[in-house]
Amino acid sequence: MSTVDLHTLTGAYALGALSEQESAEFTRHLAQCPACTQEVRELQETAARLALAVAEVPPAGLRTRVMAALPEVRQLPPRGRHATVVPLRRGMRHRLPYLAAAACLVVAALAGGLAVNAQNEADEQRDRTARAEQQAAAVSALMAAPDATFHTTALKGGGSGTVVASKRRGQTAFLYHGLPALSGQRVYELWYSRNGAMEPAGLVQTGSSSGAMLLTGGPQGADGVGLTAEPSGGSSRPTTAPLAVLRL
Repeated sequence: MSTVDLHTLTGAYALGALSEQESAEFTRHLAQCPACTQEVRELQETAARLALAVAEVPPAGLRTRVMAALPEVRQLPPRGRHATVVPLRRGMRHRLPYLAAAACLVVAALAGGLAVNAQNEADEQRDRTARAEQQAAAVSALMAAPDATFHTTALKGGGSGTVVASKRRGQTAFLYHGLPALSGQRVYELWYSRNGAMEPAGLVQTGSSSGAMLLTGGPQGADGVGLTAEPSGGSSRPTTAPLAVLRL
């Protein structure tokens, strides 16, 4: 790898995404490059803070209930997992903060797989964890697409949102942080803006104030993505002024 190539690998090194050979070569490079050393330190701190932002404190007594329920919970055999190594492309340096956020979302999804005090609840928890893990993996793949675009804005009422879109993959994702909880039976709903008309694109499952989700439908023909607060279950048309409209 050339010196120019090494300078672009700070984010991948901070997330442990390099091969052993690349990691060893980049470690030697850090000893001679204060700028990369500082950037790696900042990216690692940012990844840690993002992980803490979505972490949840377990309720009191959870450990006691789990230990008491273990004799009654059916044990499953370990499932094999296969990892695919994707080489890092040039020009991805500006996407590394988003990839760090995606990595934290995967960690948060994996951390939610703790069984509760009954077999049915344990099975449901495993299903929720699997779905969250699949969603996080899909969003990560979308953000790594060569034609992925990123648009971020502050939301009315608090928090921020980022729309990631790839026409090649035919997918759009919405990443949010600091999203306020809605009062009453109301939910956040996403919309595609096409030729001045708003089309439903999915409900935001706000288990926490930060997260990410894929929109229903692709970005083809859309010029923007809107976010509104709607009655429980969502609406076929927006009933409130948009909290934000992000262009595509």
